[in-house]
Amino acid sequence: MKLIFAGTPDFAVYALSALLAGRHALALVLTQPDRAAGRGLRPHPSPVKRLALEQGIPIAQPVSLKEAAVQDLLRLVGADLMVVAAYGLILPPSVLAMPRLGAINIHASLLPRWRGAAPIQRALLAGDRETGVCIMQMEAGLDTGPVLLSESIPIRDEDNAQTLHDRLADLGAGLLMKALNDLEHGTAVPRQQPAEGATYAAKIDRAEARIDWTRPALEIWRKVRAFNPHPGAASRLRDEELKIWRAAPAPHSGIAGTVLEAQARGIVVACGQGSLRIEELQRAGGRRLAPAEFLRGHRLVPGERFGN
Repeated sequence: MKLIFAGTPDFAVYALSALLAGRHALALVLTQPDRAAGRGLRPHPSPVKRLALEQGIPIAQPVSLKEAAVQDLLRLVGADLMVVAAYGLILPPSVLAMPRLGAINIHASLLPRWRGAAPIQRALLAGDRETGVCIMQMEAGLDTGPVLLSESIPIRDEDNAQTLHDRLADLGAGLLMKALNDLEHGTAVPRQQPAEGATYAAKIDRAEARIDWTRPALEIWRKVRAFNPHPGAASRLRDEELKIWRAAPAPHSGIAGTVLEAQARGIVVACGQGSLRIEELQRAGGRRLAPAEFLRGHRLVPGERFGN
C-alpha cells in the first residue's frame, strides 16, 4: 500500500521505524514545523523529521492541514492510507477522506478511556493499573473512531511517563503493522467504542506539576511518576526550586511538608496522609542527585519544611 505518515515526537518514531522496515511504500511524511529550542532558541527539527531525512523520505511541514495548497499536495500523493501517531495537528474531514482507506491513528490508551493529548500522564495520575494501545480508524470526533486493534499492558509501580511511553510506543508499532496487514487483505474488523467509560486526557499544564504536600502521599507519588521526565514534579525548599524525580510512599506521618528523615537512603517528607521518601532530586541548574549526594552539599535536618 502507498502510505502517508503523520507524526512528530519520539512516540511516532517507533511507528515510522516499523514502516521503514516493512514492505509498504511510504510516499510522504508530515510533521510539525521546526521549533525553537535550546539556549540559542535555534529551530530544531522534530524526531520524525530527523529520521525521515536520514532515510530520504519526502517531508512536508504545514502549519495547518486546512490550507488548499496543502490539501492539493496530499491529494496528488494518491495514498491508500494515512497513518497518524502523535502528530499534533487537526486533520479536517476532507483530509481524512482523501486516502482510499481513510486514516488510522495509534493512540496510547485503552479507548474510550483517556481520549485526548496526554493519555500516558493521565493514566499514571489516576493510578490506573493497566493501559495499552488502540489502532483506531479516524473520524471527525476526538479519538472517537472505531478501534481496529488493541492490546493492554500493566502499569508497574516503577513506571514513570518515560518508561511507560517507551513500552507503549513499541507496542503501538507492532500493532500498527498487524493493522496494515488486516486492512490490506480486507480482514480488519472495526469495533465501535462503547459509550460508557469515556474520559478526557487534557494536555498537561506546568502548574499541575507543583507538589501540594497536604495531599496524600500516594497522590504525590503518582504525580512524581507522571511528570518524569517533563515537566518534573516541583517543590521549594529554603526558597530554592527543586525537582523531584523519584520517590516512594512511606508509612511515617507528621505535619504536611515537614522533613521527617534526611538520610542517604532517602529524604522523608510528611504528606497530608502518610509520607514520601524522596530518592532522586535536582536543584535548579544542577543535575539529578541521589539523596546522599544532595545532602553532602545541602545539609538538611528533620523539622525543615518543603513548600509549594
